[in-house]
Amino acid sequence: MLNRIVLPTLLILCSQLAVAQTEIVNEQLPASPANEQSANIGYIIDNLFIYMHAGPGKNYRILGSVDAGTPITILSEVQEDFIQILDDKGREAWVEAKFVTDQPGLTQQLQQANEALQNSQSEVDAIRGELPILQQANNDLRAENQNLQQTITQLQTTLDQQQQATAAKKQKEQHLMLTYGGGITLGGLLFGVILTLLLSRRKRYDGW
Repeated sequence: MLNRIVLPTLLILCSQLAVAQTEIVNEQLPASPANEQSANIGYIIDNLFIYMHAGPGKNYRILGSVDAGTPITILSEVQEDFIQILDDKGREAWVEAKFVTDQPGLTQQLQQANEALQNSQSEVDAIRGELPILQQANNDLRAENQNLQQTITQLQTTLDQQQQATAAKKQKEQHLMLTYGGGITLGGLLFGVILTLLLSRRKRYDGW
């Protein structure tokens, strides 16, 4: 009866002692330095939180947990299905590689969407602030356009009047020239007739 009680108890104590020794050895192992050249950004996949271990395996001491969607920096290649990371709190630890992705989680996507929305809203507010100025400028341009249109209409009317006056003056001058020409021609004819008559009478007188 005593053996049945003592033997399992001894087995449990030995197991716990072995685990404790493993954790002590693992803690004494130097952490892998962060390689800045190979470091890249990753994310913890959504819908869960995972534990961070002191080394690449579940038998290493748990250092804490990291929430789903947390942005992380990947510090090493995959080892024993684990990968070393640096979380957003500055903690270096190892997590299961299958829970790491290069795609932003829903939290980051929501944050990015909110930032984009705020930027768009700022642009809209800026445009709304400029709208009265643009509206006033538009009204000024419309008024200036109307004034220019009136000026063009007045100039066109003046030009038409000048063209009509020029045409009437030209026509009058042509009529005067025709009248003067006709008068000169008629005067020449009369002078010729009179001169002919005078010359014919003189010849008669000379013949007597």
